[in-house]
Formats: sequence, structure tokens, C-alpha cells
Amino acid sequence: MIGIIMFGVALLLLLTGFPVAFVFAGVALIFGVFAEGFELFAFMPYRIMSIMENSIMMAVPMFIFMGNVLQKTKLAEQLLEAMGQLFGRIRGGVAVSTILVGCLLAASTGVVGASVVAMGVISLPVMLKYNYDKKLATGVICASGTLGQIIPPSIILIILGDVMGVPVGDLFRSAVLPGAVLVGAFILYVLIYAFFKPESAPALPESEFAGHGMKPCWTAFKAIAPPLALIFSVLGSIFYGIATPTESSAIGGGGAILLAILYRQCSWKVLWESSIETVKVTAMVFAIFIGATAFSMVFSYTGGEEIIEEIMFSLPGDKWGFLIISMLVILVLGFFIDFVEISFIVVPMLYPIAEMMGIDLTWFAILIAMNLQTSFLTPPFGFSLFYLKGVAPPEVKTMDIYKGVIPFILLQLLVLASIVVFPGFYGFDS
Repeated sequence: MIGIIMFGVALLLLLTGFPVAFVFAGVALIFGVFAEGFELFAFMPYRIMSIMENSIMMAVPMFIFMGNVLQKTKLAEQLLEAMGQLFGRIRGGVAVSTILVGCLLAASTGVVGASVVAMGVISLPVMLKYNYDKKLATGVICASGTLGQIIPPSIILIILGDVMGVPVGDLFRSAVLPGAVLVGAFILYVLIYAFFKPESAPALPESEFAGHGMKPCWTAFKAIAPPLALIFSVLGSIFYGIATPTESSAIGGGGAILLAILYRQCSWKVLWESSIETVKVTAMVFAIFIGATAFSMVFSYTGGEEIIEEIMFSLPGDKWGFLIISMLVILVLGFFIDFVEISFIVVPMLYPIAEMMGIDLTWFAILIAMNLQTSFLTPPFGFSLFYLKGVAPPEVKTMDIYKGVIPFILLQLLVLASIVVFPGFYGFDS
């Protein structure tokens, strides 16, 4: 039972706010020395070296850099203004515009915090000005900002691909349809809400529009074309076999710099700040990876994996029972800990069992990614909630944000359930 106790101690320490990498490494060291002694860690330097030489994980800093550069180009502002001109004349149009911009930002930057903050600064005041329901407005912004977790190129898909040994290109390809269905579900909910409560999601007055006919469409096209070109160059190079995900991440980084030049936002300051932020986030991810590697090694040695396997194989319903319980465990853990920790600690315990049960690992990885996206919205520690609260005006209360995200959490779970029940529709073999 040492492994199970060790896992429980790690979860408790994570709730204290202590740095994640040091929690995993420290708990592994204490329990490893107790179980075997320092000899257990003799091969740890070789494990660290293999992590640093991992060619798949090299894509992580490049995609982070791409997102950081694009974050500073005022891409979100131009997209929101253009989409507002395009959809503002319909009820709930600003909310629909926000969702579509969130989708485009997800596919081009993938930075959840930056997307939520940008849309909170630009879109939220407009919706509040025209008497949008505060819960709907905040829920739309938080949910749209999290789309970067499932829509490729997604950092979580790269991590899951490496942890589970699944080609990242396959994950990117398989995530497109679930991401599109989720975006469609968000838009449909907003339109239905606006239909039954028109006073809570009104159309914008004519004074807000710069023109009629094809002019808004042309404005929207000019705003959308550059990021779409970047998206197609990155994802297209992967899908058509021209480049590996690691190579395409370099294309994305170079493309982001070109867009910054196009938007006249490129400077040494922008590149320096983007590089520093990239180093910080990458160092955090890899530090967690190293700590999680030590934790997993001790957990396996102390018999924790065998206990987990026995529990999972004894569940009723065979693989369906395993899928339901594993998704519930990930969902509940997402209330309290970050997706990176879950990916490095919990997923390595689950995917070997899924493989032994004959479950398609690509399908299982997409289910996990969709589930982990929900963790950004679930109180009390949903990061999107804090990002939005930090830039929201005083009249928007924390409870408004909490209530606003509930329908979108349910929609995400509904789409997750549809992927479980109808894998063939999404192109998976169950």
C-alpha cells in the first residue's frame, strides 16, 4: 500500500500550493528511500537525459513561443472587431463572435490564459454595455478560451502523445472533429438562449456597424486570412505528411514572427518577452515532467500500478466500466489539480490498462484531452475563472462567473459522452 499512500500524500501537498515539480520529486525521494534506499535512484540521471533528448517534446517550446508572439500582435482585437461586424446583427451575435474567435485563437495560439484575458478585456465590456446577461457573457468567454486544449496544435495533445506513445499527428487529426462539434454545441446553446431570452442577448444597434453588404465580410476576411494561413501551414504540413509535429512547430514559430511583422507589432522587445515567457513555461513543464518521472518510478516499484490494475480489472462492465471510472477520476481531479500533473501522473497509470483491454489509445487520449479541458472551468481552481475575474469590471461577481460556466461544463461533458457512445462518428475504433 506504500504506492497508494504516496499518491494520497502527493495530492494533499498539491492542495497546499507548493510547487508541483518539487512535490512529486520530494514525495518520490522520501518514499523511495524508505522503500529501497538511495540505490533506487541510480538510473534517474539517464531518465532525465532521455527526457531532455525527447524529440516529440521539443514541439512544446516552439508552440508556446508561437502563442506568445501572436498574443502580442493584437490578433484577438482584430478578430473580435471583424467578427462583431459580421455577426452583431443577430441575437447573441457578440457571443457567437467570441466563440468563433476563441476557436481561431485556439488553433493559432493555444494559450488559454491569453485568450481569456484578451476576450475579457475586449468582448466582455461590449456585451455588458448592451445588457447581455452577465452569466452568459462570462461563461462564453471562459469556455471559448479553453478551446485551445482540444483544438490542435494543443500542448496537452503533444504531452499525451508522448506519455501514451501515440503519434502526435494522429492526435491532432483526430481532435479536429471533436473540437468542431464542441464549438458547434457552444454556438447552438447561445442561439437557443438568445431565442428564448432575447433581452439577455440582444443584437447590436445599427450605429455599431461600419457598413452594409459585403463590406463586413471583406473586413472579416482580411482579419481572418492571416491566422488561417498560419493554421493551415502548421496543421496542413502535419496532416499531409510534409512535416512532423516537431518540424511544424518551427514553422509555426516562424509564421508567428511573419504575422507580427505583417501587423507591425514585431520588435526586439516583443521577441525578447516572448522568448522569456516561453522559457518560463517550458521550464515549468519539464520540471514537472522530471518530478513526475521520479514519482512514477517509485510508484511502480512499490507496487502501486499492480493495485490500480487489480481495481480497474475488477470493475463491472469490463472496458466500459473502466472508461466511466477513469473519466470520473480525471474529472474530479481536474477540480483541484492542473492538467499537466494529471497527464504525467494519472495517465501513465491508466493507459496501460486501456491497452490491455484493447481500447484504441488514440480514442482514449482524445477522451482524456476533452475531459482535461473541463478542468479549466471547474471551481474552485479553474484557471479560466481566475483569468477572467482578474480583468472583469467590478459589477461582475465571482459567483456570476461560476454560474456562467456551468452550462458550458455540461456541454463539454455531453460532447465527451457522445465521443464515448458514438466513437464511429468521430472516426475511432472502440
